[in-house]
Amino acid sequence: MRELYEKMINEAMAAQRADVDTVKAKRGQKFVIEDTKPYVDVARKMTTIGDQSRAVIDLHKNSVIAHYETLKGLTTTVRPEDDPFVEHYQTPVVLEVLKSQDEAFARSVDTFVQAIADAEARIGLEAVRHYGGFYGPTCVVDFALIPGSTSNVVNRVLQKTDIPVEHKRAILAAKSWGMNTSYGFGDAFAHALEARATPTEATAKEIATMQKIYREPVEAQAELMDEAGMTSFDQRKYMSEYRRRMEATIKAAIDDGVHYGNILTIPAYGVGDVAHHIAQTTFNMCKDDVVMAVIEAVTGVMESTLKNSLDSYKSYWDVLSVATGASAAATEYILQLDAFNAPMIVDLLTKRFHNYVQRYPARGAAAELHNCDFMDMIYRGWKLLDKAQRNANGSGAELVPRVGSYPVDLSPIRANEVLMNPQRYAYAACAISVRFSALMRLADYPCLLTSEPVTATMMTNIIALEKDKAAAPVRACKNCATACLVDQRQRYCQWKEAV
Repeated sequence: MRELYEKMINEAMAAQRADVDTVKAKRGQKFVIEDTKPYVDVARKMTTIGDQSRAVIDLHKNSVIAHYETLKGLTTTVRPEDDPFVEHYQTPVVLEVLKSQDEAFARSVDTFVQAIADAEARIGLEAVRHYGGFYGPTCVVDFALIPGSTSNVVNRVLQKTDIPVEHKRAILAAKSWGMNTSYGFGDAFAHALEARATPTEATAKEIATMQKIYREPVEAQAELMDEAGMTSFDQRKYMSEYRRRMEATIKAAIDDGVHYGNILTIPAYGVGDVAHHIAQTTFNMCKDDVVMAVIEAVTGVMESTLKNSLDSYKSYWDVLSVATGASAAATEYILQLDAFNAPMIVDLLTKRFHNYVQRYPARGAAAELHNCDFMDMIYRGWKLLDKAQRNANGSGAELVPRVGSYPVDLSPIRANEVLMNPQRYAYAACAISVRFSALMRLADYPCLLTSEPVTATMMTNIIALEKDKAAAPVRACKNCATACLVDQRQRYCQWKEAV
């Protein structure tokens, strides 16, 4: 298994390094699609080992290549306002291909579409709660089943839908790790209500939108982009060309017995580095030396930690856990260098959320989703550091938090010239919030800290070994930071009730 673990680490860190090194070299410059080629080249080199399914690896690899080549044929760049959407065009296409290939699955989706309308009371209740901020900060397109998320609502409807359970799991996966359109639950309701519709009328709009993203996902995504004013390229041409390039790969995965839930998710979550993580927004954000240093240092912690335990892993799930745990510990450690910690930040951002709802009642459905990612990450890191600090007591020993039994190497942070010299980036005698302020920039965009290219690459490797089980969404308690520290919303979660 050591060879597998080494492959997972090398492929994942190559993806992360492609992003970080490109951003470091290009920050402050004008973004063009070809800037993403280093990441695409890494994806091209993904291979299988042992019992891994080639069809699964190809879903990831070929999707990245198809995405890159299609974008390159349509535009030279993507403007910042449009880059969040680039990973939302794949799942709609895949869903339509699956429906065209499997009549039984197509009927199940139609049954589910009708079930959405039949669940008017539930849809209305959840939309009202989302609009009013009832659940507190929530990730509306979360990869788990947290309160207020689209997955949570979809799961509730599916529980009462009479279709095969594996079809239920595929439909659920399509709006979790799979990004079936850019729509987030509650958005149509909120905007209708603010436009003076009655709650009944607003609920009808919400139901119609939810139905369309499953009935006609490609056209629904195209219309959503029309409404959003997406102008970087022709979204309809993109989806048409993406289907042409990917249809054979999707059919090969069907023939290989890959679970539809995995076929729906894998093509989407690997493409975001092309014109989203490597994009104008990131080039702009990382002009700040301290922001760039945070990303570099956390990357260093991840890589060193993963490689240091190469001979100790008990399973491939441990490798994934160490990757995400190391980055969590690293980010919290940087926060604590400025005498802040996760409970303080969770309290701050949760309070801000409730004010934000009042100030912007028609806020975008996704507004606080990355704040949630950030809070969940640093909360996990705080627990890891807190335990290590208690064990160290007053010994003065170097702090070594552990993810399970695996030690986290924080030395790349301590060796970082920028992070260890904040006085160079503020009035020197008062430079006590420099690193904190950089982390607050990243709280809106922590994708290279959590890290998405690492988790996407590792999950593809894992799914290639468990192709017949739907991997998404996470069927476990997510330990949401805000639920653990501020909001008492636990009883509205659905992780134990996942279909």
